Amino acid sequence: MDAEERLLAAVEQLIRIRNETSSALLSECGIPDITVKQIGYLKTIDEQGEVTFTRLAEITSNSKPTITELINRFESMECVYRERSPEDRRVIFIRLTEKGRRIARVEENALTLLVERMRESLDHDDLDLLVRIIRKVR
Repeated sequence: MDAEERLLAAVEQLIRIRNETSSALLSECGIPDITVKQIGYLKTIDEQGEVTFTRLAEITSNSKPTITELINRFESMECVYRERSPEDRRVIFIRLTEKGRRIARVEENALTLLVERMRESLDHDDLDLLVRIIRKVR
């Protein structure tokens, strides 16, 4: 096996571990079959913090009926809930539940767990070398 094949195999192993970790985290949430696109919508809601149906439709380039259908589905999955604005009762905010927040952050959490596994598997010198090598990649 030449150097390029070994590098490819090593990168594939890291991606496999990260994917397995993501899948395990999603299974813990009780939604192992959620789509990447749905996770993306939850991430958008998480990043916005306080988002209305209209604003989410604008951000995602979807119609309001599409967003309503999506939020209804997320409510049935116990990922979001609706909250009326105390200032203007006509305005409804979309909020993430704790479950929705965990799903929205699954990629970030999977990477954190991957880094922990690497830290546990490598001694200090190897870890420093790995960091220096990764930083060289552009």
